Amino acid sequence: MRIDILSVVPELLESPLNHSIIKRAKEKGIVEIHIHNIRDWSKDKHRKVDGGDAGLVMAVQPIFDCINELTSQRHYDEIIYTAPDAPVFNQKTANELSLKENIMILCGHYKGVDHRVR
Repeated sequence: MRIDILSVVPELLESPLNHSIIKRAKEKGIVEIHIHNIRDWSKDKHRKVDGGDAGLVMAVQPIFDCINELTSQRHYDEIIYTAPDAPVFNQKTANELSLKENIMILCGHYKGVDHRVR
């Protein structure tokens, strides 16, 4: 299984994804996890990723460019956006996702993402 995680703060994910059960799964080749910094796709000279409005939502351009590049390289069985109003992640969902080959997870930040992304 391959999991691609898109985040504007990838350094927050490095530690938890390199310890315990996940570390052992990676070492055994069961899961491959790639963390992508959405700022790498920003066309802004300061690598800005928010929409600039008072609401501070994540901008469309870097997210779309990142997703388009990754989906051009492989097919994703699921593209998941983590949000407070999303369905609850439970054991049933975990079991279903464990059967997938490629998953992409977009981590929200600020006050969420521009609704065009959703």
